[in-house]
Amino acid sequence: MSTLTPGRAVFLVARREFLTRVRAKSFLWGTVVIVAVLVGYVLLQAVLFDRVGRDVVAFNGQATALAGAVEQTAQSLSYDIEVVDAADVADAERRVREGELDALVTGAADALRVVVKDRLDEQLRTALDLVVKQQVLSAQLAEAGLDPATVTANVARAQTAVVALEPEDDQEGPRLAIGLVIAGLLYYSLLVYGTMVAQGVVEEKSSRVVELLLATLRPWQLLLGKVVGLGAVGLVQLLLIGGLGVLLSSLSGVLDVAGLAGGALATGVLWYLLGFFLYATVFAAAASLVSRQEELQSVLTPISMVIIIAFVVGINLMIQDPSGTAVTVLSLLPPFAPIMMPGRMAVGVAPAWQVLLAVLLALLAIAAITWLGGRVYANAVLRTGARVRLRDALRP
Repeated sequence: MSTLTPGRAVFLVARREFLTRVRAKSFLWGTVVIVAVLVGYVLLQAVLFDRVGRDVVAFNGQATALAGAVEQTAQSLSYDIEVVDAADVADAERRVREGELDALVTGAADALRVVVKDRLDEQLRTALDLVVKQQVLSAQLAEAGLDPATVTANVARAQTAVVALEPEDDQEGPRLAIGLVIAGLLYYSLLVYGTMVAQGVVEEKSSRVVELLLATLRPWQLLLGKVVGLGAVGLVQLLLIGGLGVLLSSLSGVLDVAGLAGGALATGVLWYLLGFFLYATVFAAAASLVSRQEELQSVLTPISMVIIIAFVVGINLMIQDPSGTAVTVLSLLPPFAPIMMPGRMAVGVAPAWQVLLAVLLALLAIAAITWLGGRVYANAVLRTGARVRLRDALRP
């Protein structure tokens, strides 16, 4: 072992950490539970989306001739309906009462009767009114000796030209949803696996295993190997959950912008790596100051609070205005960037220069934190007993 190169030493430590964690029952069962919850949520959303997004309207008798026109008019109003025939009025009314049908339309064009359970959807009312008015107008035009088709075509050509200075993004809602999901995944990964690094440091320190390891390894090699190994575990879980979520959402129809979600997931991976190296080193350095698990929470709370604040504040700001000044400034700062910047990128409001600046600042912060955290870790990890003061750990 004394002939190990630095790279080989880091690799061996990282491999040990990775294999130990991925083989643990807690990791396997935790991943299974998260995936099961994800599958259930996506399937539930698919059912609700299909039911809430489409109303079933039955037509009976003379009203059946209007079904096609009503369906086309509803589509022009961005209102999705499913048209069915109802041979028996009594049976159709029963189905309306039980919620199987949203409405039953009967009667002639100039005297339509609509049966609903409690209230008529305003979009359906508008579609029916437009069709009825068109039918009445066509009949009166025919009586006046005019061609209804010609008059309708002339009316249809009379339109107002709209010039949008800032065209609305029809994918803004899905983009925001994806951004919030990515932010949530990163929040979970950084907090859980950063804490896992800290727990591993205390376990090795309290059991004196670290003394054996440092007999053949330098402190920075042990620290870097631990961070890389546990970071890889978190990355595997992030890719598994995120990739499965994108696949299920696309197949179920809940999400129709799979390419956008895939790009957001790739962005999330980049910021997970930056955020993990930033926070995991701090977690490890803080954990090296104590010797018992009971003392660990006291040194981790300030670090965890930064991640929690970044998530809570970031989510609220992105929901309100993802391009606002506050969220823009915070997303550039290294402590907040790993959670907030990928969300803004998914929404599509982060210019390239802001992304590059945030990455550069994050890399500079990682370099500074790695040097500082490495010094704290090297000076404190072999000290057992009372909690090591940060000032003492920073001394050369």
